[in-house]
Amino acid sequence: MRLFDAHNHVQDDRLFPSIRDVMDRARDAGVEEMGVKGCCEADWPRIIELSNSYAGVHAAFGLHPWFIAGRSPLWLETLEGLLLSHPQAGVGEIGIDHAIERDDADQERVFLDQLDLARKLKRPVSIHCRRAWGRLIELLDQIGDLPRGMLIHCFGGSPETALELVRRGAYISFSGSITRPNNRKAGPAIRAVPEDRILIETDAPDILPCTVDDSSCLVHEGQRLNEPRYLLAVLERAAALRGVSRTGMAELTFRNAKHFFQMLA
Repeated sequence: MRLFDAHNHVQDDRLFPSIRDVMDRARDAGVEEMGVKGCCEADWPRIIELSNSYAGVHAAFGLHPWFIAGRSPLWLETLEGLLLSHPQAGVGEIGIDHAIERDDADQERVFLDQLDLARKLKRPVSIHCRRAWGRLIELLDQIGDLPRGMLIHCFGGSPETALELVRRGAYISFSGSITRPNNRKAGPAIRAVPEDRILIETDAPDILPCTVDDSSCLVHEGQRLNEPRYLLAVLERAAALRGVSRTGMAELTFRNAKHFFQMLA
């Protein structure tokens, strides 16, 4: 059974010191490919290192809304240069987040600048959105078509929102949040997404699935860490909510991820 972790951050300081073991455990769990997404200028060099060192790593570079305050004056030029020198790389993780203290105008300017770059260079985009679904759709309509489409990571919206995003070219990715017992949105949303637009992810090292009971979990400051190997727990819950077999869901999401990352015709 082949698995594709559509969105993670194994370059994170909490995982990177153990990266060889993390990647070995992922392979042992059947995770053959993964999308590794940069969040700030400081971690972009690690994304390059990972993509050069491990087969099946699909790199993306982006400036996440949590990190825009610390950006350098030439961040956008640096990002464009990285993308030009890595023609298979995507743009991400980028987005808008209304759950943090923020300057909305600055968040949106940074987001739109990166969407415009993705459109110009014809790259796939990985998008973060919290408590801003309506505004996200308005901004996507403002920027226009993205030739390589977008991945909405860790989706937590309604079925109606999922379908509105699919109409605009999105793939909808579900993370370990769907394993939370009080997550009532997950079932209706995952059943609403068309078969050819559903993905699964870990968002490692965050969002450890609630169903993981593993004494070997890596721990940082008292908190257990997520890893790509735990994509199996997301797969199991997604399959159950969708009413299909684990194998069927694995094949479906693997194929969809390959299409999103343009590795299949």
